[in-house]
Amino acid sequence: MKINWGTGIVIAFALFMTFILYFVFEVQSNSKYDNDLVVEEYYKHDTHFQEEMARIQNAHDLQHKPSIKYTPEGVAVIFPAGFESDKVKGNIQLYRPSNKKFDFNTQIALTNSEIIIPQKKLLKGRWDVNMEWQYEGKKYLTKEVIYVN
Repeated sequence: MKINWGTGIVIAFALFMTFILYFVFEVQSNSKYDNDLVVEEYYKHDTHFQEEMARIQNAHDLQHKPSIKYTPEGVAVIFPAGFESDKVKGNIQLYRPSNKKFDFNTQIALTNSEIIIPQKKLLKGRWDVNMEWQYEGKKYLTKEVIYVN
């Protein structure tokens, strides 16, 4: 049987479409390929954008800012000595961009103006740290990116 060039193009096109469809179904059905959203409710998240910007500006305007850094013990969040530890309330979210299964939150409970998130909770790599806190009724938001070795 002899195949002319028109039939060959149609067969090649059908094989290419089958190849692409196979990979689309494989990625959608196999759990090892994670294709989740970065934020679950991103429309709801975006409606609070202006409020978030105001809290970031509040944190930026502080003369003495809290610092977030990686130490051998873990992630240390250190507030300046001028802050009264019992008046600082809030939440620290550690967000792992590569896999949301490792994200976690920690309530701010200061001892000696600092809180340490233990090394054993952290995997190596990039972490986005979002600290939402308030002091004397004013809300703040501090964002940092750290790399754990």
